[in-house]
Amino acid sequence: MRRKQMIYLLFFLILLLAPFYLTEFRLALLGKFLCYAIIAVGICLIWGYTGILSLGHGVYFGIGAYCMAMYLKLEASKGALPDFMEWNGVQELPWFWKPFFNPFFSIMAAIFIPAMLAAVLGMLTFKNRIKGVYFSLLSQAVVVVVVTLLIAKQDLTGGTNGLTNFSTVFGFSLSSPIVQIVLYAITVFALFAIFMLSVWITKSRLGHVLIAIRDGENRLRFLGFDPAVFKVFIYSLSASFAGIAGALFVLQVGLISPSMMDIIPSIEMVLWVAIGGRHSLFGAIIGAILTNGAKSFFSETYPDVWLFCLGILFILIVVFFPKGIAGLFEAFPKRIAKFFEKGVKKGESDSVVS
Repeated sequence: MRRKQMIYLLFFLILLLAPFYLTEFRLALLGKFLCYAIIAVGICLIWGYTGILSLGHGVYFGIGAYCMAMYLKLEASKGALPDFMEWNGVQELPWFWKPFFNPFFSIMAAIFIPAMLAAVLGMLTFKNRIKGVYFSLLSQAVVVVVVTLLIAKQDLTGGTNGLTNFSTVFGFSLSSPIVQIVLYAITVFALFAIFMLSVWITKSRLGHVLIAIRDGENRLRFLGFDPAVFKVFIYSLSASFAGIAGALFVLQVGLISPSMMDIIPSIEMVLWVAIGGRHSLFGAIIGAILTNGAKSFFSETYPDVWLFCLGILFILIVVFFPKGIAGLFEAFPKRIAKFFEKGVKKGESDSVVS
């Protein structure tokens, strides 16, 4: 256990020191990947530990991103209407935009609005014992509804272009290298805090209940537990993680659009966890970083065939390493031990024969 803790601390220390050995461009890329890793941790909690396959987590990521982007857009407008509203003939700032003048409200909204939406969806589905592929399809339907609404209300949301052209946060310039390093450090600490909270949950009694829901929900119900309550809670918590990731993503990338929260990005989020190992929180982080790193590498190096390279990578890992990267590293020491054990037994048998 101590060895695992040392690995975790070393990993996050390497991430924290990244500004000293990465260029500004690579640091910005890594910061974006860490936002994705936060989402992956949440998906690992609900899918790997609880057995809930959500194909709509992009919507919670997008809501968190839009909450932060609305504050940044209002601060950039300096009291005037956002530019896209003026282009669409809006005369007065809509009522639901006004609270986002306050940055602290925006941060809280990025955390709690995704959680509340997830809680509503969870109560409507889990209480009615809707699960499996049916829940996955419903989660995708929510994405379609939200994305369609954002695109249709172009005068209020920016439409397909989304929200961009931000200049400052808390009065500090977003283009400043120091501000970018601070935002990166905040992202590392946020990932660390969410990861440690998730590890604590999985090791607690709640974690055992979540695993029991995954492995035998009816048996757990027979013992007097209400699985729906636990499923709603963990699903809402996972959605709040995605909202936090979205808020941090906007601060570092500088834009959010409906295409970033659509069905395809939502499915990619699940693939990150599958590649890293859906039963491992740390594996989910590694999967998100490596998958997106590979995507960036292939798109830069092989721009004509990078999608094929990425697809082959997905197929190889899913077919040959069903437990993901984490499963591969867990199995490797056991295979080495078996190899030496066979060698010792063979040596003993040879000595007996001689």
